[in-house]
Amino acid sequence: MKKFGIILITVLVAALVSFTVFKLMDSKQDIFGSEGDSPAQSIHFANVKSDGQAVEDLPEFTQAATLVTQSIVHLKVVLKRSSNNTQTYDPYYGSAGRSAPAMASGSGVIWSKDGYIVTNNHVVEGATSVEVILTDKRIFEAKLVGRDPNTDLAVIKINANDLTQIQIANSDEVKVGQWVLAAGYPFSLNTTVTAGIVSAKERSIGLIGNSKDQSGTSSAMSSAVEAYIQTDAAINPGNSGGALVNTSGKLIGINAAIASQTGSYEGYGFAIPVNLVDKVVKDLIQYGEVKRGLLGVSFPSPATEDEYLIQQGIKPGKVKGAYITGVQTGSAAASAGLKQGDIIQGIDNVKINSSVELSERIARHHPGDVIELEYKRGKEVLNQKVTLKAQEPKQQRTLNLDAQTISSKLGASFAPLNPAFRQHYRMNTGLAVIAVDPAGLFAQIGIQRGSIILSINGGRVNNLEDMKEAFKSASNGIARFECLNPEGLRIVFNLSLGA
Repeated sequence: MKKFGIILITVLVAALVSFTVFKLMDSKQDIFGSEGDSPAQSIHFANVKSDGQAVEDLPEFTQAATLVTQSIVHLKVVLKRSSNNTQTYDPYYGSAGRSAPAMASGSGVIWSKDGYIVTNNHVVEGATSVEVILTDKRIFEAKLVGRDPNTDLAVIKINANDLTQIQIANSDEVKVGQWVLAAGYPFSLNTTVTAGIVSAKERSIGLIGNSKDQSGTSSAMSSAVEAYIQTDAAINPGNSGGALVNTSGKLIGINAAIASQTGSYEGYGFAIPVNLVDKVVKDLIQYGEVKRGLLGVSFPSPATEDEYLIQQGIKPGKVKGAYITGVQTGSAAASAGLKQGDIIQGIDNVKINSSVELSERIARHHPGDVIELEYKRGKEVLNQKVTLKAQEPKQQRTLNLDAQTISSKLGASFAPLNPAFRQHYRMNTGLAVIAVDPAGLFAQIGIQRGSIILSINGGRVNNLEDMKEAFKSASNGIARFECLNPEGLRIVFNLSLGA
């Protein structure tokens, strides 16, 4: 089966920068000493043949589209140019004294009439300013209320009243196969609505870097939460932070990611379920941070669960629930008597089919909340009340990798930009991707040969030594990349490379 990578995208640089990038990618000039040009991105008309017959058995979308577009906003973000060096840099103008800020674009959803707006963390992370444009073209400067990287959510606030607040559905009631609409500002166009169905629920796609450890074990001891609603409604760059709604126009999720090898829509998008969003947003507004209860158990990661169970002599099809592979000493689970090998099958009288579903349910709770778990031990089914505990501060891990390990982990080879190319386009930073291993990590997430890495963790990257230094600032083994793909699209994404 074709393997997709998951890319977090915030796009749309300023007009001058966009023009420079277009010219850069359109040029015949060799960027790293070998030949071959990538085709420019183009837009085509889609001709539709009509036989005059009405399409039957399709839902009516117009009312839902009208409702949701009134509650979607366009975000224009100015990103800071942090660096491991004290000198600021600009990848286009080549002079520390001529720093042109990086621009990005995204979407947001009006959460309350008095100006609270929810978006993705990756849209506003590293922002020095956020401009909000309403559907009536009014423009406001927003202030950051709080961010939660563990769910990729953020809340901003504008000084406005009587806004059109989005109506919220119950994401637990979402069914696979039901019709949905995705709304946002793709490619910085006007409000755009696309239709599709829910393709799957409770998807864990490895997007949030610390959602599993090096052994491939997902952990309720970790604070990262992935339980996405998967849809085939088109979600493109700029849609991040937009709304996924049902046919009544009620919010069921916040658009977060696409499965793609090019950075644009290729069939699947992913949204954060609104029941989780609701809890995170309320915490960010009230506390400025998320207070999340901790169970303290680990499970096989979804990608390796069947293999793990087979190694334990267990038929995967017989496990209905979350199989516990470990219990943290002193945790809520340990205090309640849970053990390795127990299978959690329910929480608060709701049946659980997977560890992903359990983790998302627990993430809705605060420290001190009491939950009731149903679990199976051998042939016996037990029930136990558990008081969730506060999560402990994580130890920070950095990456100290040599050049060979870097290439191996990323599945790619790199070379400095051709000096003539660098001088012609006044780029004082950038490292070219000259080869991509089809089975490697870069290939999985859609980074192509001919891409240019601009920065890692905010640090300029001109060679492998720069890359090594940039990785040393990785928090908990997570590296943040900023690059240009061969079509000139700016892509920002996080990768977990281990410690």
